[in-house]
Amino acid sequence: MIRLITDSQRYEAQVGGGLRSHYLFSFADYYDPENMEFGPLRVFNDDYISPRSGFPTHPHSELEIVTIVLSGELSHKDNIGNETTATPGQVQRMTAGTGITHSETNDTDEEIHLLQLWFLPNKRGLAPSYEVMDVGFLKAKNELIPLVTGQKVLEDVAYINSNSTVYYGSATQGEEVIFRTFKLRRTLIYVLTGSVLVNNVEADRHDQIRLDEQEVIAIKATADATFILVDVPAVEANY
Repeated sequence: MIRLITDSQRYEAQVGGGLRSHYLFSFADYYDPENMEFGPLRVFNDDYISPRSGFPTHPHSELEIVTIVLSGELSHKDNIGNETTATPGQVQRMTAGTGITHSETNDTDEEIHLLQLWFLPNKRGLAPSYEVMDVGFLKAKNELIPLVTGQKVLEDVAYINSNSTVYYGSATQGEEVIFRTFKLRRTLIYVLTGSVLVNNVEADRHDQIRLDEQEVIAIKATADATFILVDVPAVEANY
């Protein structure tokens, strides 16, 4: 099955004066019982954080939280001793585990654009941990770059406690990127820029395509395009 969800079907939220966001799944004051998760992927938010604003210190538990910085500089501080600044091309991974508190703020005069994804962990009761990795994914050209993964066959990638992988993809107009998968897995593609044909289904900027029971996914750019591809298990026992 291939399902197209258009830009206009995203939920738009303005949180205070400093955060503009679009939710791909039910989150905060947006609730749709038919749009709660995609396998272990529970949250996918496309966020813009205004200068001198952000998320003050708040708690999380039993989640794997992935933050992908597309532009701007994101300051992170937590109660387990981490204090970092993530820049474009870098990825943050946080295991909330038994409990962590942290803040994420924009301490500059430039807007931040980031993506944040939350996964249900494949193990509960883990010790909280954090890392930031420079993946350099913004340099990708006609390829998929893994950003985070729970599949240990991939090297030099931030590790999450979920049988899932997040990729950044880029394709120039007329070029095609192939992703090979299995019918027991599911794939979500979120178009950041440009437009693509995904197994002959057209998706434009900020559209998403959710695919089930596919073995080969062909992503052809009809205009220079960048996108996020999330590969997850379809069966809860494999989360």
